[in-house]
Amino acid sequence: MSENGGTKKITLEQLQQHKDHGDLWLSIGGKVYDVSKFMDEHPGGDEVLVTEGGKDATEAFEDVGHSEDARELLGPMLVGELEGAKIAPQKPKSASVDPTAASASNPLLMFLPLVFLGLWMAYRNYAS
Repeated sequence: MSENGGTKKITLEQLQQHKDHGDLWLSIGGKVYDVSKFMDEHPGGDEVLVTEGGKDATEAFEDVGHSEDARELLGPMLVGELEGAKIAPQKPKSASVDPTAASASNPLLMFLPLVFLGLWMAYRNYAS
């Protein structure tokens, strides 16, 4: 935290100085994280972190599709905000679902009436 009570501002030059295995920072979504102590625990291995170390890793982080749990792990590692970076708004925890969109997108539901029609015709044919 800075003296004014806000988040500490990290310059790009400062970020670039922390790209070694024992001292590794990266920026995700405009926020800077010290991932040095997390390297051994990272499920994807430490190599991917070292590759992105000292720079903006937002695209690489988002491309992997990290879970909400993974995003929560970042909290304690926060160092500050990257100066001049646009911080993306937080994604909503739950998205509203349109029930008509879910049913219309399922192709099996289109064939369900045909299945019932076929069964009904077979029953009529064999029952008589």
